[in-house]
Amino acid sequence: MSDNTVVWQVLWSALFLLPFVHGQVSYSIPEEMSKGSVVGNIAQDLGLDLKRLKSGKARIYTEDSTQYIELNKDRGLLLIRERIDREALCGQRTPCALHFQIILESPMELYSINVEITDINDNPPNFEKNDMKFKISESAVIGAKFVLGRANDADVGVNDLQSYLLNTNENFALKLKNQPDGQKHVEMVLQKPLDREKEETLSLILTAVDGGDPQLSSTAQIFITVLDANDNAPVFTQPMYRASVMENVAKGTVLTSVSASDADKGSNGEITYSIINTMDETRDMFEIDEKNGVLKLKGAVDFEKARHYQIQVQASDEGGLTDSCKVQIDVLDTNDNAPTINIISMSNVIAEDSKPGVVVGMFKVQDPDSGDDGRVECLTKDSLPFTLKTTTNGFYSLVTDDELDRERNAVYNITVTCNDAGIPSLSGSISLSLQVSDVNDNAPKFEKSSYVASIVENNTPGISVFRLLAKDADWNQNARVSYMLEDSTVNGVPVASYVSVNAESGVINAVRSFDYEQIKSFQFRVKAQDGGSPPLSSNVSVVISIQDQNDNAPQVLYPVQTSGSIVAEIVPRSADIGYLVTKVVAVDVDSGQNAWLSYKLQKGSDRALFEVGAQNGEIRTIRQVTDKDAVKQKLTVIVEDNGQPSRSATVNVNVALADSFPEVLSDFSDFTHDKEYNDNLTFYLVLALAVVSFLFIVSIIAILSVKCYRRRRERMFYKSNGNLPVIPYYPPLYADVGGTGTLQHVYNYEHYRTTDSRKSDVKYVRPCNQSIISLDNTDIQTLPHAHNEKLIEDTDDQVRVWELNTYCTVLGYTIPYITICCVRLKLYLMKTVG
Repeated sequence: MSDNTVVWQVLWSALFLLPFVHGQVSYSIPEEMSKGSVVGNIAQDLGLDLKRLKSGKARIYTEDSTQYIELNKDRGLLLIRERIDREALCGQRTPCALHFQIILESPMELYSINVEITDINDNPPNFEKNDMKFKISESAVIGAKFVLGRANDADVGVNDLQSYLLNTNENFALKLKNQPDGQKHVEMVLQKPLDREKEETLSLILTAVDGGDPQLSSTAQIFITVLDANDNAPVFTQPMYRASVMENVAKGTVLTSVSASDADKGSNGEITYSIINTMDETRDMFEIDEKNGVLKLKGAVDFEKARHYQIQVQASDEGGLTDSCKVQIDVLDTNDNAPTINIISMSNVIAEDSKPGVVVGMFKVQDPDSGDDGRVECLTKDSLPFTLKTTTNGFYSLVTDDELDRERNAVYNITVTCNDAGIPSLSGSISLSLQVSDVNDNAPKFEKSSYVASIVENNTPGISVFRLLAKDADWNQNARVSYMLEDSTVNGVPVASYVSVNAESGVINAVRSFDYEQIKSFQFRVKAQDGGSPPLSSNVSVVISIQDQNDNAPQVLYPVQTSGSIVAEIVPRSADIGYLVTKVVAVDVDSGQNAWLSYKLQKGSDRALFEVGAQNGEIRTIRQVTDKDAVKQKLTVIVEDNGQPSRSATVNVNVALADSFPEVLSDFSDFTHDKEYNDNLTFYLVLALAVVSFLFIVSIIAILSVKCYRRRRERMFYKSNGNLPVIPYYPPLYADVGGTGTLQHVYNYEHYRTTDSRKSDVKYVRPCNQSIISLDNTDIQTLPHAHNEKLIEDTDDQVRVWELNTYCTVLGYTIPYITICCVRLKLYLMKTVG
């Protein structure tokens, strides 16, 4: 407290008169103090310990929602919470004060605090209009008065408007009159006759000055037009009129009428009435007929807002002469406000062993009416074990006056009714609910006997699945439910590694990310336990189902894609429309519609020649093959599932349009490798590379063994004059393991060799009309041959090549993924041997 004056006093009331109001403190502070400024040390002034402020949960209670002052319990100080504007808070009313209470609990105590807000000079006087216009006849007599508009100052006391000043001139002087309401009536008095011929217009400046330090002021411009002779001013029949009106009367009600006369004739004698109050509120509340002076109610009057109104009425003639009078309107009170009850503090629960005399709640009753209309009496039902005790200022306390027994009544619904003494009487009431504490005699109960929930696979660990809810009919700690998982296992794994439960909320969270392809559903039990002593519990069964998500792209089983060789489907040029070229076979490990596959042709060398079955993946011709069609046809088929969003895979299909096998070989000899790899096969390619490396080492060992064996055979060859035994070769058989019928059940592999052992070929023969040819990138020539081809005697180099060719063939076509590796190895060794 630096620049504010604090005046405080503590008034200790007799305990038998004020059972819970323990004291009163008053302070005085100026308005416009900054936030956080100290009002006073309430702990010291009331003689309270800081620990008592904290343990009693000290707080401020105000009758309205606006709280300008806050309590700092740590320091025991009252601080400015919001900037206080005395003019906005109280207007012209003095003194201006804030009234509030400080409430303490355990036990309940109430202290009344009054903070007076003193005025500072923060508002200058203001004229309603910055310019005033007068028309004054040149025949106006000396001493003629002209009422000027008053200035308003929102401040009070010495800071209010004090005086007016008129700039120096030879025609007019300023005259001030003190009114009964304390305001100043300002008039401009003619002290020298006007001469229109010399000066037709005059301009004066009126200054309003307050008494503050420093002084504040404002100005208004006065414009005077000099008219020809009008030597009689209007005169009211009486200087003040009085009238009264009941509050809440209808708009348009006639209040009174004023009358003025003018001795002039003609237009100079015509009088016009007007309200010249500078306060907008008055003009909004009343109106006057400018011709006959009848004053009517324009707005709604309320006794509780304003009890008196003073209206300034001016009469003006056409010559610019005026007179004024005052009309005082008294507002009469009616019983139009019911008592209002504001709860200060209320307990929701009371122990059943509480003794009589315990304060359960405190509240304040207000009725803004006056007299008997504002006198209030409150009561409760006689059958309840509670009574009301009252003090001054409308404060009431609700206390127990009998023993409580929860077994007879667990909840008390208390209605407090307050009636005023008006005619007719108005009343207000509040309903209070008070519970009696109990013992722990109810176990938690789940809403359902069992729960079933679902979660989409690939979920984020920690995501909420759903919420369990168990309710306990007990109170407080006895009704506080905690949730926990019962020990169990799912597929041999503790259930806690799958889900967790929030002990407070009962929310089931997923601990891990689930995979529908690994687990479809699992079951566990959850126990709900209350906080009583001893605790009671119940359990419930929970089943969680995993929903499939489209997280797997289709996998193409056929045709197999390799990066080292070209696999082509042979279509004869005589093929009819609808000829089955081949069939794309794919699978999707997802389920439901996520595994529904559709096929379509993405791009092709000739899109007008082929089509793909959307459901079965069959590639068929859609027109007759002509001689103009290129032999080499490359198709790209895309396989999509029906998931959201959908996933897809692509496969390249090479088609050869030819009627004979040699024609295919000659046209495909310059066919380049397809350098595009499917991203989905990256894992398998890496795995294949590891397998190839392993098999390469095994192959080297096998070749070394063969060389040793060959040297022994060479000796036998020379001794037997070159007669070698025939080594039969039996190609493997491939069948459709899934039994879907999408692949041909048998693939036959035949081995051919020519007189030139450096050139060999492997041909795949299918039992149907279609053929699949696997071609190496090296120069390949195929010679006519038959199934029972005889072995031709060869040189020593040819024998070695034949043996190498046999091993590579068996190794390569047994494991399709490493075919190209075997071919590369074979070519390298052929060149080395050659």
